[in-house]
Amino acid sequence: MSTTDPGQADLGQADLGQADLAEATAEEAVRRLGTDLAAGLTEAQAAERLREHGPNTVPEPKKNPLAAFLAKFWGLSAWMIEAIIVLSWLLHRYSDLYIVTALLVINAVLSFVQEQRAAGVVRALQERLHVNARALREGAWRVISGADLVPGDVVRIRAGDVTPADVKISSGHLGVDQSALTGESLEAEKEPDGVLYAGSVVRRGEANGVVIATGTRTYYGRATRLVQIARPRLHMEEVVTRVVRWLLVIVGVLVALAAGAALVKGLPLLDIVPLLLVLLLGAIPVALPVMFTVSMALGSMELARQGVLVTRLSASEDAATMDVLCVDKTGTITANRLSVAEVIPLDGHAAVEALLCGCLASQRADQDPIDLALFAAAEAAGLRPEAYTQVAYAPFDPHTRRTEALVRGPGQEFRVAKGAVAAVAQACGLEGDAVQDLEGRADDYARRGYRTLAVARSDEGDRLGMVGLVTLYDRPRDDSRPLVAELGARGVAVKVLTGDALPIAREVASSVGLGPRIVRAAELEATARDDPSAAGALAEESDGFAEIYPEGKYAVVRALQARGHVVGMTGDGVNDAPALRQAEVGIAVSTATDVAKGAASVVLTAEGLANIVALVDTGREIHQRIVTWVINKISRTVLKSVFIVGALFITDKFVVSAAAMLLMVLMTDFAKISLATDRARGSRSPESWAVGGPVALGAILGLLMTAECFGLLYFGLRVLHIGENDQTLYTFSFASLIYLAIFSLLSIRERGHFWASRPSRTLLMALGGEVVTATAIVSVGIPGLAPLPPAYTLLVLGYALICSLLVNDLAKCYLIGRLGVARPALQGRP
Repeated sequence: MSTTDPGQADLGQADLGQADLAEATAEEAVRRLGTDLAAGLTEAQAAERLREHGPNTVPEPKKNPLAAFLAKFWGLSAWMIEAIIVLSWLLHRYSDLYIVTALLVINAVLSFVQEQRAAGVVRALQERLHVNARALREGAWRVISGADLVPGDVVRIRAGDVTPADVKISSGHLGVDQSALTGESLEAEKEPDGVLYAGSVVRRGEANGVVIATGTRTYYGRATRLVQIARPRLHMEEVVTRVVRWLLVIVGVLVALAAGAALVKGLPLLDIVPLLLVLLLGAIPVALPVMFTVSMALGSMELARQGVLVTRLSASEDAATMDVLCVDKTGTITANRLSVAEVIPLDGHAAVEALLCGCLASQRADQDPIDLALFAAAEAAGLRPEAYTQVAYAPFDPHTRRTEALVRGPGQEFRVAKGAVAAVAQACGLEGDAVQDLEGRADDYARRGYRTLAVARSDEGDRLGMVGLVTLYDRPRDDSRPLVAELGARGVAVKVLTGDALPIAREVASSVGLGPRIVRAAELEATARDDPSAAGALAEESDGFAEIYPEGKYAVVRALQARGHVVGMTGDGVNDAPALRQAEVGIAVSTATDVAKGAASVVLTAEGLANIVALVDTGREIHQRIVTWVINKISRTVLKSVFIVGALFITDKFVVSAAAMLLMVLMTDFAKISLATDRARGSRSPESWAVGGPVALGAILGLLMTAECFGLLYFGLRVLHIGENDQTLYTFSFASLIYLAIFSLLSIRERGHFWASRPSRTLLMALGGEVVTATAIVSVGIPGLAPLPPAYTLLVLGYALICSLLVNDLAKCYLIGRLGVARPALQGRP
């Protein structure tokens, strides 16, 4: 979050020049807005400006919920599943029809619910602006709806108010909580000529001011509009689409060849339609959405046990491909909690004396962040401020800019003071060069991101004298530097985004191990105006951005995505919400506002960012399971399709029945879904959804298994004479196909040799159940499939086992690196 005011970014308000009003004095703002601090606007002026600028609200695009829901049934993936429903109906497979229909509806409902949750983020933002306001109209104060405020309205703000618009303060002093906007827990001081931003909460004081921006022109409104338009890329949908296209190409070519062969050989087309439909049914990845969902749901459950709540299931998969993580500074890589950095004693005093006097000029009960930092440092130094008694205490006053206390200790009574360096120096009677020297030292610390307080104590004559300076800073979290190192080791580039000045940003970046190339956001904006592609390159090459605001964070995420990166973003305030929503992996930290949590796809429930590593590792494990599914699906589709069509050319007949093929599809679906539970090892670098490698590997393995199946068929026809009975031939081919498919999965699931890791218990049980069921069917027989002698069954089973776990496993290990399918796995993962 920014320690500077958030509204200094370009507001895009040319009509009244509000882009400059935040920088103008209150007097200049009043003049340019054509208002009167003593009388306010007239009702006619207010009505005219309301027509010109619209109500002080953020309009929400209205969508027909029914149309939005029906849209979930449109698209390539939906069409494929709908095609399965039609095919199931044509084949009278009503159980398949019911299951697939249920899957289609469930996927649509889940997607629709996610969209409604996103809309709820915008509504949460808007609700904060639905407040009343005290406005001066025609010389009389009146309470009006915040929606009716217009630029130029004179308003009164008091403690407890939620600010309804951006207001330039003309008189008064306020202590303001801007945490809902910036995530900063420290109270901000607002004085005349300062800007009070819509959505901030007034904690103390009263002030008058003039409205300079309303609705979508406010800082808060801009964040809301960005949340509305932010849309992360849906990589899962892209993956499903690409896999489906490849499968349809493979099967489409083979179906055309089969139909051509049937015509050449004089086979009735109606006789081959059921089998061709089964081939199409086997090509469409019915279980892929389910496998995605189950795998990500199980991963989300595991992450929840580690303090990571995944609110959008696809985020865990996106975390696997994430190669850039943009981190907000305050409250994210820093603790958002002041700590004493250094105590500089003055005039012969000791550092511990300065620290003790700072505590004695504070009150623990106030829970002021500065006071708490002093008490924590004192306790760490072994000091005991409780041994002294405060006889009188004067809290911080905006006019004096210091706190004072009369303190009684063992045998003595004295005064102490702490506060702004110049204010305390003047209270001590210092002037001229002495004050300038102290302020110069404070300025040096400020450029490094430190806040400096002066501490004074009275002498025997009751005159205050300087004791020392105390520097405070929001120190980096203890886990920030290890996090940056661990993510770097996993190939994830970390970039810091902060509203702080450039020197502060560089200091913080250096302290957590980030690179030195931190640039101002204005440089990115200027580059983007001249050359958008160069702006993308700048975002890619930089280690972070300073002096950045909501639009800037959103723009950085968009620029990186335009360069092909999968982007993660951490944040905690409303100003982070647009970027959190736009990023594929939006991560709200534990202290985030409700709006930030609603915009994010991942919410951390424990302090710190260490669990982001768990998110990345779990995502990469999920990715490896899905890659296994793709390779397995492609190889099985090639095996079944090429074998059936090739056998048709060779034998002039189908060597397996449509019923047997349907039975095989039904039996293998459970094992496919159980892949979601399998043990997997994530890679050392970000994953990629270039599916060409997995598709090529699956196709080659499928062709290899097809050759093995043809070898077994040749042996069966020539030596065992299984061709004398069609039902025996069907059973033999069924056994060959299903055993090869079952055992090949044991090899395909592992990127190294099959023995490198142990399958999950669920997957082993699923495969074992398939082997037992297939053996029972082959040995006993069912209508349409004649039983095989036990020796034949053992021959096929042993042949498939040797081919899958020896020949095919060696071929897989040879091919896998050359096709770009896998990378070295992380060590130490189960």
